[in-house]
Amino acid sequence: MRVPLVLVPGLLCDRLLWEPQIAHLAEVADAWVADHTRHDSMAAIARAILAEAPAERFALAGLSMGGFVCFELMRQAPERVTRLALLDTRATPDTPEQSAARRALVARAARGEFAAVADELLGLYLPPERRDGDLAAIGRRMALNVGPEAFARQEQAIIGRPDSRPDLPGYRCPTLVLCGREDRATPLAGSEEIARAIPGARLRVIERCGHLSTLERPAETGAALRAWLLEPEGRAPV
Repeated sequence: MRVPLVLVPGLLCDRLLWEPQIAHLAEVADAWVADHTRHDSMAAIARAILAEAPAERFALAGLSMGGFVCFELMRQAPERVTRLALLDTRATPDTPEQSAARRALVARAARGEFAAVADELLGLYLPPERRDGDLAAIGRRMALNVGPEAFARQEQAIIGRPDSRPDLPGYRCPTLVLCGREDRATPLAGSEEIARAIPGARLRVIERCGHLSTLERPAETGAALRAWLLEPEGRAPV
């Protein structure tokens, strides 16, 4: 029987972010990609996902902003999450400077500079040698699919998110924490902090990889997710 799996994309990302893993995990997981574009708070995004998820209990994975949503889902309904994967994310809230930078990007996007803003974020997400070609094209396509209005809602939700670090020691499901070694958007130190705080969490570092691990290193990321999905339910990995 395949495991119900809820996947939450990152900022300015959609189903395309997860397509390599959906294919890789097809034999073991029934994947469903959440819509995180319609609301401007983490609480509302999480409530909508819980209402729409196709199974009462499910494995949960999120990348970047998707990780922030996962933290909120764990606050609202931890009993529904059988296992958790946190990819290229961090548990800390924004600093005032980070929030101000987000508001500036939203303002630029509203003035008609959305494509330039999306390209700037892609420049942060991807290593220099991968900022042209197929990966960048997928990133731009995802950004256009999301659009500037949803981008503004997403950034508002990110700005308003709480500090998730106090919650982490209470997690009791098998947890994978994964990060690209060269991630500049959510550096490895943040993932190491998360993994230390969650009992039994397993940290997986993907070499020669930036922020979009699911696209940059699909085979390695898919193998890590498969191993995580096959962990026995009801105990944390060691």
